[in-house]
Amino acid sequence: MLEAILSVSFIHALLVATVRMSTPLLFTALGEMYSERAGLVNIGLDGIMTIGALFGFLGTYITGNPLFGVLLGTLSGILINMIYAFSTVTIRANQIVNGMALNILCPALATFIYRSYFGIKTSLDKVPLLGNIKIPLLGDIPFIGSIFFNQNILVYFSFILVIISYIFFNKTKAGLNYKSVGEYPKAAESLGINVIAKKYIACILCGGLAGLGGAYLTTCYIKSFSDGLVAGRGFIALSAVIFGRWKPSGIFLATLIFGFADALQLRLQVLDNSIPYQILAMLPYAITLFSLIFFGSKNAGPKANGKPYYREAK
Repeated sequence: MLEAILSVSFIHALLVATVRMSTPLLFTALGEMYSERAGLVNIGLDGIMTIGALFGFLGTYITGNPLFGVLLGTLSGILINMIYAFSTVTIRANQIVNGMALNILCPALATFIYRSYFGIKTSLDKVPLLGNIKIPLLGDIPFIGSIFFNQNILVYFSFILVIISYIFFNKTKAGLNYKSVGEYPKAAESLGINVIAKKYIACILCGGLAGLGGAYLTTCYIKSFSDGLVAGRGFIALSAVIFGRWKPSGIFLATLIFGFADALQLRLQVLDNSIPYQILAMLPYAITLFSLIFFGSKNAGPKANGKPYYREAK
């Protein structure tokens, strides 16, 4: 077994799968980063991803075009997260409670919609997946080229999004204004920044990216939709934000680590069936728990995170 694990082919396949499996985590974690940078802690990522996965599947099934499924999954994530936005921003309800409400509502709603459309079957309907696109020259680099530059279009978009997010938060005035909403909202309001509008924009970005992360699962990774498809990836993405210190580069690294753990446990199940698969399946979640215990810090996040904002009367 050890010889197989150390082989070049195994390592190469593992790294290719790592990039592919970290992508939905990266989209969702970046969405949560935008939310928390505006002072909104949304733990309902699992629910939003589930809705995105369902509508990504439905859009692809109806049209036969995975890109339409991606678009529909993204829009569905935005729409369902408007429930969270109205509850937490407009009426200033507890953010954690509303996030958990999404995690309860969305899987049940997704199951209801799926069974209403397809009925109860013994087999799952399947859809075509987005194919890989090899980038000229870069894709020909030995070993690395096929890992990073022979992937589907959403993987490339996730890379671009990390770069855009880094530039936005660190190199632009708009990014600094955005971060101020999650740090000192009253001071930001006094400088003419519309805090409420920024928080709604954050909910749109969070819902859209988490929905995109869910849609990725049914348009790029798995050809069908089923209950429990998301399997806690929303909570892993949430921990990646903490592990990555609310920074795009740190989140990118964190999601690669979690994606690596997920890809590794799947391949170990194939190599050695003497180990109970339940133990191997625990690996990504064990690493998530480890990261929260040893790297989580209340002082590292935005100072107004999770706190309702009360606009001062004029």
